Amino acid sequence: MQSLVEKNRLAIQSGQTSIGIELGSTRIKTVLIGPDHFPIAAGSFDWENSNIDGIWTYSLDDVWHGVQASFRAMTQAVKQQYDTTLVTCGSIGFSGMMHGYIVHDKNQKQLVPFRTWRNNITGQASEALTALFNYPIPQRWSVAHLYQAILNGETHVAHIDYLTTVAGYVHWQLTGRRVMGVGEASGMFPIDLDSVAFNNAMLEQFDANVADQKFPWKLKDILPEVLAAGDQAGYLTEAGAQLLDPTGTFKPGIPFCPPEGDAGTGMVATNSVGVRTGNVSAGTSVFAMIVLEKELSKVYPEIDLVTTPDGKLVAMVHSNNCTSDYDAWVSLFGEVVKLFGLDIPKSQLYDTLLKQALLGEPDAGNLLAYGYVSGEHITHFEEGRPIFVRSANSTFNLANFMRVNLFTPFGALRTGLNLLYEKEGVQIDEIRGHGGFFKTKEVGQKIMAAATTVPVSVMETAGEGGAWGIALLAAYGIKREIGETLPRFLDQRVFKGKLGSRVEPDASDLAGYNQFMQRYTQGLAIERAAVENLH
Repeated sequence: MQSLVEKNRLAIQSGQTSIGIELGSTRIKTVLIGPDHFPIAAGSFDWENSNIDGIWTYSLDDVWHGVQASFRAMTQAVKQQYDTTLVTCGSIGFSGMMHGYIVHDKNQKQLVPFRTWRNNITGQASEALTALFNYPIPQRWSVAHLYQAILNGETHVAHIDYLTTVAGYVHWQLTGRRVMGVGEASGMFPIDLDSVAFNNAMLEQFDANVADQKFPWKLKDILPEVLAAGDQAGYLTEAGAQLLDPTGTFKPGIPFCPPEGDAGTGMVATNSVGVRTGNVSAGTSVFAMIVLEKELSKVYPEIDLVTTPDGKLVAMVHSNNCTSDYDAWVSLFGEVVKLFGLDIPKSQLYDTLLKQALLGEPDAGNLLAYGYVSGEHITHFEEGRPIFVRSANSTFNLANFMRVNLFTPFGALRTGLNLLYEKEGVQIDEIRGHGGFFKTKEVGQKIMAAATTVPVSVMETAGEGGAWGIALLAAYGIKREIGETLPRFLDQRVFKGKLGSRVEPDASDLAGYNQFMQRYTQGLAIERAAVENLH
């Protein structure tokens, strides 16, 4: 009888695997999945954005350095675990942090530094386009960045030949195809759900609106072609294979699925692509994705309308800030520990401190914090200042301090969700969580259930996140049967019998979080004063 190691080795050697690579905000991760669609090897590379001249950015050189390092770490894991060399696979997919602005001219020269989702610098464009289309155009969206550059009179705009996102850029360089998965595309420009393409009437509205600029392009011509999950999206070229693996070991010719955004891959990785399902991705940023039964009755600037990777309408509530501030606090506590000569692993430090949050008072002892490392559009901040506030009668202890720092990442998120709950009557059967926030067992689920007011499930694979999600989309592209939908593929072939752990909202936690939200909303004036007076 074959051992699991032998089965995986054979699958690797015969190309019965798929690879998913996701460029997240703080980590680039590569996952190799086997015939059962679950990870058999992985590698990663840590990176961080920079704020240069007021713009949050990553250099494209760092993109390739990170992609190559992450891929190399995965191939090394294959060698160590299975004593074989990875030279091919069945399919590949790339995903990345959604939105943003990467533009090149006709000679493939980058025109301006990559402007990421984290920039809140397109308020004027966002407001104008939302009014023009009568459709919510958040500041993060690619078209908002484009229009803001036009309003700013930036000379590079006339030279644009291609506008894409980080996932679309990498895919283009590896395959030569200027395409985009519909989920990621829906964060660039509004989608026509019937045709699964960019909304043609709105494309024409945009062109008419900027006609006086006499640009040599039409918007449709500089955007990628939109594809749905399962569509063929190109093959790894010889030049692409050399970019991905400079050693020349990995061979060209492998089919790609459409590149996707981290929101779409999060939906796939949590099996949240059916109506009335939802997922929350909680890491550097936090966003909730709710698959809608019907369209919303009106435009809400706080709510993005995007799609699943197979084109269903999704309400997205996106908050720019999540774990960055409490990561900084944990790092500070780590410094204290080292002063006492103790060497405590980072994972143990996190688990120990985060578990204290469950020992705090339900409302976190009348403490208040805002982890606004950057701006927050839901609460109308273009910039942020991380602050911690308490009054003389607050109960200031470690448990309450940790609790408030786990509560506050979801204050803006809850503000947006309340619009769906109260104004639109949206119902959710369950939230499925993934991302670094859920690594500490039970803590993340209990806090999230209180913040979202619905049951929260986390599967054992939740830590694999979007890299696994895009690997599943790559596998779907080559393994689906005729007529097999993405939800059925996930239900029957990936997640069947794998329910994960589920936590129901606790009545005391719900009441405590509601108290915190009152304090959070009232205290926004404090955050405003910090932004205006701390430069």
